[in-house]
Amino acid sequence: MSDVAASRRVLIGRIVGLYGVQGWLKIESWAEPRMRIFDYQPWLLTAAPGVETQISGVKGRAQGKGMVAQLPGVDDREQAAALIGQDIYVTRDQLPPPAKDEYYWVDLEGVEVVTTEDVKLGRVSHLFATGANDVVVVRDGERERLIPFIQGSYVRSVDLSAGRMVVDWDPEF
Repeated sequence: MSDVAASRRVLIGRIVGLYGVQGWLKIESWAEPRMRIFDYQPWLLTAAPGVETQISGVKGRAQGKGMVAQLPGVDDREQAAALIGQDIYVTRDQLPPPAKDEYYWVDLEGVEVVTTEDVKLGRVSHLFATGANDVVVVRDGERERLIPFIQGSYVRSVDLSAGRMVVDWDPEF
């Protein structure tokens, strides 16, 4: 993995509310399993574009159906309230390597997408989950294509080192 890829930020959660009066926060976690969010530290909290704070030593636990966290230096409800809505990022190199034929979405962003006939469709803008499968959003400046990320069916190969994804897709669609 290149230094640029290793330093890319990965969104893994969000601060969504207050818990108690001693500065604890309710958080959403998109880590799998969700408690792993506490293994990936330091966190980069972002209040606005270009405004981030690095936090280490976060502690947390499951609480009911959700999760709560205690951040160092946040000792009361007023301090905690100022953090609600902030996104939680980590750098890509903090995450474990993906298993064979698995990919982190952040690694796929920017990859060139071509058809099995070598027709260029554009680059991966982003991905999103639908419940049934993930979808790759491919943009070429003029068009946007939504391609199901189903390996073997629509996605024939992914070569991250070459920055290329081959798909079985009609370029007119």
